[in-house]
Amino acid sequence: MNLTDKNKYKSDFKKELDKFSDKLEKYVSTDDGDWTVKGFIDVYKNIYTISSDTKIVSKILEIHIFPQILQFADSIGYKIMLAEKQNWYPDLTFVHKQNDEVKFALDLKTTFRRNHNTAGFTLGSHGGYFKEREKEKNIQFPYSQYLGHYCLGIIYTRIDFADDIAETEIFQVKELQEEYNTPNKKIGERDVTTVQNLKSITSVIKDFDFFAAEKWKIASDKQGSGNTANIGSIVDIDDLRNGNGIFSKLGEEWFDEYWINYGSATMVKDGKPIKITTLKDFLEFKGRTDLWENIVDKTKKKKESTKKIAVKKLAKKKPAKKSAKKKGGKGK
Repeated sequence: MNLTDKNKYKSDFKKELDKFSDKLEKYVSTDDGDWTVKGFIDVYKNIYTISSDTKIVSKILEIHIFPQILQFADSIGYKIMLAEKQNWYPDLTFVHKQNDEVKFALDLKTTFRRNHNTAGFTLGSHGGYFKEREKEKNIQFPYSQYLGHYCLGIIYTRIDFADDIAETEIFQVKELQEEYNTPNKKIGERDVTTVQNLKSITSVIKDFDFFAAEKWKIASDKQGSGNTANIGSIVDIDDLRNGNGIFSKLGEEWFDEYWINYGSATMVKDGKPIKITTLKDFLEFKGRTDLWENIVDKTKKKKESTKKIAVKKLAKKKPAKKSAKKKGGKGK
């Protein structure tokens, strides 16, 4: 497959993925922005609320949107292959129905807002299959066979409940009780609360933000979690939405080379050998400090622009001062 065809497939796939991600908020949210999932239901129509623990929320969100992902893939001429094992990359492989050389990797990434404008993900390993791109260990297909590596990001606001599963509440919804003359008052030692409808049960998360991005465009130059070999994302939500990561100003080749050599390449600094774990050091090692200066300059301009916008918004909120009216043509 030539480069022109590859780029055409990538462009078309990203365009469709963007349109799809824009539609998902309405699918998972009520009109008020709350998550439509309220809990689990048993055969007696008791609703058990879920914990706001991120692992639980992430898994249920994935289950919630998976039917939509299947429909989306089919609508654009792709079939989906799931990762054969839990720790394999990627979560989903899109394979073109007419040309099985066309494959895209898609990971589902969910997290909650740390404040109004930051969130972060891990973006997969920078060891193993990432370095040895023709091998099949812990990956559905060799890394090099994918035309692109994408993330479907899901950011939400978490309601401040206790995460302990012991805090789970049990509800019976009046509109679901037709089969029972006497609703349960207790299940074991737990009280059962009767509510008018499902919407009156408080959702554990709300205010969703969906976006699609190529992994390299939202990557940072820092690891994502502890001592594990994971690539960390940038954390500014606007930059995540717009694919404005630190490598987006350099290109995918620099992203690949940096992370393949992360922590293994060394340089001499201040007379001592050090492992390279920052993009600034890596570009210095490669003799391209000019590229780092360009990144810093653009980042500075973006911050200044953001500050100006914030000041303008604040100025608009302030009420205009009314001028004092003079009486009799003279002030007192």
